[in-house]
Amino acid sequence: MLFIGGTGIISSACSQRAVELGWDVTLLNRGGTTARPVPEGARVLTADVRDGASVRAAIGDEEFDVVADFVAFTPDHVVADVELFTGRTGQYVFISSASAYQTPPERLPVVESTPLRNPFWQYSRDKIACEDLLVRAHREDGFPATIVRPSHTYDRTLVPLDGGWTVLDRMRRGEPVVVHGDGTSLWTLTHHTDFAKAFTGLLGRPAAVGDAFHITSDEVLTWNRIALDLAAAAGVDDPQLVHVASDAIAAADPGWGAGLLGDKAHSMVFDNSKVKALVPDFTATVPFRRGAQEIVDWYDADPARRVVDAERDALLDRLVARYGPA
Repeated sequence: MLFIGGTGIISSACSQRAVELGWDVTLLNRGGTTARPVPEGARVLTADVRDGASVRAAIGDEEFDVVADFVAFTPDHVVADVELFTGRTGQYVFISSASAYQTPPERLPVVESTPLRNPFWQYSRDKIACEDLLVRAHREDGFPATIVRPSHTYDRTLVPLDGGWTVLDRMRRGEPVVVHGDGTSLWTLTHHTDFAKAFTGLLGRPAAVGDAFHITSDEVLTWNRIALDLAAAAGVDDPQLVHVASDAIAAADPGWGAGLLGDKAHSMVFDNSKVKALVPDFTATVPFRRGAQEIVDWYDADPARRVVDAERDALLDRLVARYGPA
């Protein structure tokens, strides 16, 4: 098994579980320091994944039962993979995104046959274009592609609220924090170890080739509840939540707004029946309340991790002053 990446939020848990399941795991990445260590027993190859010659030199003439690319984001990345791994793998797994689904969705829950269309976010449109390439490569040339669509997957290093640790720092200081919309839209957060259970169950499975699956938790939360769970983990009993329309946030910060209008502003609830049919023992077991405590504990363990983004802090002050209560 070759994981391109292997130490990211999603891929680190998948690497660890694959090793635990007895796979012969090789990670291909740029090396260097990471907050998520390489699993003991995994082999590491160092290369620049954006440099085809570098990758070819690293893997030589090796072949793999499975290749999973966690860091392919644009069509040119996928084209390079198809050229490199045609005839050299039994299964190529592309990590897409659930934000590729129709936004906003016409029907809930979202299933894998929900149309792919996101007019708001370039990231999602790029993922859709990557999927289109792989579907064509499988249909026309038999390229053994499997598409996996994670939704909002987190580990202990990732605060799910936009602004990251800055938001929790504001809560502890008694400052108001911004929650988009009225905070009641429905959202799905998935702990990376839960994602890994289903993901590794798809690997080496002929029935998964030529198909697409999303993998999420079955726990559904409002954004207000997400904020309150994080506040409780941080020891804040009564956080001040200021609700600001997503359009207003987008006007103040287009980058933040793209991720809201193209993803988080819309209720997203998923039917995981399809992946569970192939991986029947998959059950997400980490509720966000426990995940929130993991996040806060990780940041509290090292003061160097608790970095406040001064620009985001100032932006939140401006939004609160304009849209908060008098």
